Amino acid sequence: MSVNVKFKSDIEIAQEAKMEPIIKIAAELNLTEDDLELYGKYKAKLSSETIQKLQTKESGKIILVTAINPTPAGEGKSTVTVGLGDALHKLNKKVMIALREPSLGPTMGIKGGATGGGYAQVLPMEDINLHFTGDFHAITTANNALAALIDNHLQQGNELRIDQRRIVWKRAVDLNDRALRKVIVGLGGPVQGVPREDGFDITVASEIMAVLCLATDLQNLKQRLANMIVAYNVDKEPVTVADLGVEGALTLLLKDAIKPNLVQTIEHTPALVHGGPFANIAHGCNSAIATVTASKLADYVVTEAGFGADLGAEKFLNIKTRAAGFKPEAVVIVATIRALKMHGGVAKSELANESIEGLRAGFENLRKHAETIQSFGLPFVVAINKFITDTDKEVKTLLELCEKYSLPVELTEVWEKGGAGGISLAQRVLEVIEKGQSNFSPLYQLADSIEDKITTIVQKVYGGSKVEFSSKAKKQLADFERFGWSNLPVCMAKTQYSLSDNPTRLGRPTDFTVTVRELKPSIGAGFIVVLTGDVMTMPGLPKAPAALKMDVDADGNPIGLF
Repeated sequence: MSVNVKFKSDIEIAQEAKMEPIIKIAAELNLTEDDLELYGKYKAKLSSETIQKLQTKESGKIILVTAINPTPAGEGKSTVTVGLGDALHKLNKKVMIALREPSLGPTMGIKGGATGGGYAQVLPMEDINLHFTGDFHAITTANNALAALIDNHLQQGNELRIDQRRIVWKRAVDLNDRALRKVIVGLGGPVQGVPREDGFDITVASEIMAVLCLATDLQNLKQRLANMIVAYNVDKEPVTVADLGVEGALTLLLKDAIKPNLVQTIEHTPALVHGGPFANIAHGCNSAIATVTASKLADYVVTEAGFGADLGAEKFLNIKTRAAGFKPEAVVIVATIRALKMHGGVAKSELANESIEGLRAGFENLRKHAETIQSFGLPFVVAINKFITDTDKEVKTLLELCEKYSLPVELTEVWEKGGAGGISLAQRVLEVIEKGQSNFSPLYQLADSIEDKITTIVQKVYGGSKVEFSSKAKKQLADFERFGWSNLPVCMAKTQYSLSDNPTRLGRPTDFTVTVRELKPSIGAGFIVVLTGDVMTMPGLPKAPAALKMDVDADGNPIGLF
């Protein structure tokens, strides 16, 4: 089957859309201009006073959107998130959408933006996908200010007796730049600093990003920043930001970035877009402040967590809910027939051709994610993001498979039709919520050992058989226990493409071992990062990065931005 249909690009659709003044969008939420800090006509931050006064209001119901393991075929999780919000809006529900901000690294690289697609987009998409309100720049600046202060402390006598070989704080830039993974700083003689090995993380992997996204207010942000580990001293004891005495300065740099950003969809549904930690490295969710604030402003909040349910959703449910103090009511699991066929062994070049066998094999990936959500005690609906290449037989087969395994399912066409294409999904989600079947609880107790928490995730979420720890990780387990960090949740850093730690093992692999190579304490964020496989905290660019297609016309309008 060959289909050649010319569709408008996402940016063409976005540029043709007519936005309402953000003051008008705010009015729908019973907010006035005094509640906003305007960034032009179509963007605004909510003021700290507004966020504070909303805390006493009753909370709305939170709906989490997750997905199967991503593939190059595309799943459209953010698109379905936006489309579901628009559909609820069409059903006259008071709803808000809560999304992450995109990172410039993937935007200029290969993944694309994070504002949805087609007629289910958040606007202004070009602003959001580029510099937006400067939140990421503030985080980058705070990260690098801390790095500079550490090196200055070494230069000025090193009162804290920091072992320069054991400085764990890296510099950051919000770009994919593999050349910066490992660098040497301080070269050039005594006045240029103390020579040492260093490196860069992408900004969305910085602990400051995670801290900002889990902080509940400005003072909590300051305390979390103070708790961050930056190095170890010559006695191998941790050195914190509080030891350096610079948490106040870092908080000052982030005082505006902590405020969530109000924007709108093509259909004028209000949305808070704020924060953006990676889900294969950090916890992959928008800020706790944005999600909680949205729940105070609306009866329903539609939010998403990065990549598949094995990453973003697991961390949303085990980490974010604890930090923010809320419980979700329902989950939507997004899949496409194209992606399921790829998980079933069909090559990307053959995805337009019908393959019932490939679909049946790939369905096991979706089934595992559904089982994971059930293990948290949450009701769910599977959303099939429909593509023009899907055949009637493939659609019928998938619906029959969902019925066979009692997976509630709805087809969506939000990319093409906006909110109208998600009405059936929205109605099904409302039905699920109204039944009151949510019995949510995290998968592990904080009192469990770090090793037991990791094993629980590997076995219950990934479907693996066991965990192996490197000699370095084993030593770190003992050290972290001694430092009193074992009662923290764990944040798994794992490939997004597979349930295992091997990105080539698609579908639903079984009887596999996950190898933990290293642990990283993110004490400010409030979790232990667990590094598996070959996951890196500074991605590289592909052979033909998306930046090659980008330009700007004489009037300043972006070109080629998705």
